[in-house]
Amino acid sequence: QVQLVESGGGLVQAGGSLRLSCAASGSRANINSMGWYRQAPGKQRELVATITSGGSTNYADSVKGRFTISRDNAKNPVYLQMNSLKPEDTAVYYCNAAVWTVITGTVNYWGQGTQVTVST
Repeated sequence: QVQLVESGGGLVQAGGSLRLSCAASGSRANINSMGWYRQAPGKQRELVATITSGGSTNYADSVKGRFTISRDNAKNPVYLQMNSLKPEDTAVYYCNAAVWTVITGTVNYWGQGTQVTVST
């Protein structure tokens, strides 16, 4: 079991910045990757950024050049630095951990979400 807690959301003006944090606890040894997803009202949850256990990163096209995913030297917490925020970035942001074992395959764990609101 993995527990994830997000923090750092809030209200910011367009062009501003926020940094989200995700703290993981529990059985972290088999986490293959972590990432951030977001869900805007009336839309499906979408990938924002991921980082693998080896440090490789991937980003949605909509956030490339503006957002950066990173982790500390203990691989916990994971951060999402969001710069040049746009109103369309407004969403609930969820931390994700993908855990792989030979028994379960890949199992995804999710945090409770943190609201990011970008005003014009």
